[in-house]
Amino acid sequence: MNFKRQKLDDVGVNLTPLIDVVFLLLIFFMVSTTFTKENRLSLELPEASGEQLVEAQAELLEIVINAQGHYTINKQSLTAPTLANLKTVIKELSKGDTSVPIVITADAKATHQAVIRAMDAAGQLGFASLSLTTRQPQQPEG
Repeated sequence: MNFKRQKLDDVGVNLTPLIDVVFLLLIFFMVSTTFTKENRLSLELPEASGEQLVEAQAELLEIVINAQGHYTINKQSLTAPTLANLKTVIKELSKGDTSVPIVITADAKATHQAVIRAMDAAGQLGFASLSLTTRQPQQPEG
């Protein structure tokens, strides 16, 4: 009996579908990835001469006001710069303890109204220890 030999096909892996799937996964991850944006305010502090007071307070509330009048309290941004919103966040972060010192750090170009609003919110809640942050004037070179 005469049998014909069967021709063997080349055994190999087709990489085209694998490459297609990898590209689709790459596109999916690129589209679905969210990037975090650091919320840091750049401030230009007003100048004042005088003795520098350094207090090592474990707990204090720092209210930062940028040039546009946006508030950040202990690195937590406020959604609306209203007096009621300020009072709510200050009361929440201080846990009702009015002996916690408050430091207001305002940009030199911030409006007077924004600074007064922060001071007013602290005063209405009964905080007595309130301070403003400044920087030393630069000495002229020469």
